[in-house]
Amino acid sequence: MSRILMIGAGGVATVAAFKIVQNADVFTELMIASRRKEKCDALVKSIHDKGYKMDIKTAQVDADDVEQLKALFNDFKPELAVNLALPYQDLTIMDACLACGVNYLDTANYEPKDEAHFEYSWQWAYKEKFEKAGLTAILGCGFDPGVSGIYTAYAAKHHFDEIQYLDIVDCNAGNHHKAFATNFNPEINIREITQKGLYYKDGEWIETEPLAVHQDITYPNIGPRDSYLMHHEELESLVKNYPTIKQARFWMTFGQQYLNYLDVIQNLGMSRIDEIEYEAPLADGSGKTARVKIVPLQFLKAVLPNPQDLGANYEGETSIGCRIRGLKDGKEHTYYIYNNCKHQEAYQETGMQGVSYTTGVPAMIGAMMFCKGLWRKPGVWNVEEFDPDPFMEQLNKQGLPWHEEFDGDLEL
Repeated sequence: MSRILMIGAGGVATVAAFKIVQNADVFTELMIASRRKEKCDALVKSIHDKGYKMDIKTAQVDADDVEQLKALFNDFKPELAVNLALPYQDLTIMDACLACGVNYLDTANYEPKDEAHFEYSWQWAYKEKFEKAGLTAILGCGFDPGVSGIYTAYAAKHHFDEIQYLDIVDCNAGNHHKAFATNFNPEINIREITQKGLYYKDGEWIETEPLAVHQDITYPNIGPRDSYLMHHEELESLVKNYPTIKQARFWMTFGQQYLNYLDVIQNLGMSRIDEIEYEAPLADGSGKTARVKIVPLQFLKAVLPNPQDLGANYEGETSIGCRIRGLKDGKEHTYYIYNNCKHQEAYQETGMQGVSYTTGVPAMIGAMMFCKGLWRKPGVWNVEEFDPDPFMEQLNKQGLPWHEEFDGDLEL
């Protein structure tokens, strides 16, 4: 028996829900909860319309409100809460889990609403609380973070005595035929991309201007793409858990049109996350006005295409992997492990595009690892701190097969 409460009903949650019902031998009871219950109900309908029979409960909850979360947890009594809501809500959900004796899993680390900054320190601070409660918290179980850490753990277990250089490379070579759209929540996406870059070298963190460092990297079945050095949270945990690493970097591709639009958005002030006040006409048609406050980036999110609606016309594929250099038996070796995911195949299976698919599938597999008792230990853990082998086996079975290249040119 495994009773799962999934918080969130967006693109990633949609994929995770489809994969949960495909594995009904592991997952016996599921509830989907979100701020808007009608989104949860629509997701359940889309699952049932595909012929799946699982009885799925739905609920409304404000994940910013610990008391609402506690009431829901106490009513449904889940064994595991799968947090696919916003990174702002990680800590409130973890607090509710502690209060109600529920285990926890997420795909992205905590980020405060009023500051475009993310790091694991806030969630790592919960380690002793989860240990004392006898509860497991699994952090960052998407693709990157997530599979990128599991790839690294697999490489360390099977192919290296000492990992020295790690480059995580993330390419989306898809075309959604929109002038400008983000592949996941626009607010989170733009906050992440417009931050300063950060990478690790020789025991120090080195900061760069946003998207200032870039070079061509060749991706399998795609070819060379301009790739930009960014700050990404899994670097923080990987250099901690693999102290032999001398250098760790994260690279992501962006097309020139995307960057042009992003530059305009920033120059116009639409990427601001602070409140502004302006005079707005009332919606009642009276002609009267009122002073209202909005956050420009949240307003921009409301007018941009919904990432959940991109799948139907999305062509091309993603390619995400780890390029590793290190020592085995005293000799230097290179290793490249990666997955390519086609947007249309993801859409045909789940109604979502490949970026949602590559995050939602690992979230389900992480929940499966917990439910099978393979990833259970009291405390707060990043995914690379568990045995990677059963997770890697499920990646091949659940739609994200991986490929390896040994002793090739890593380009980096």
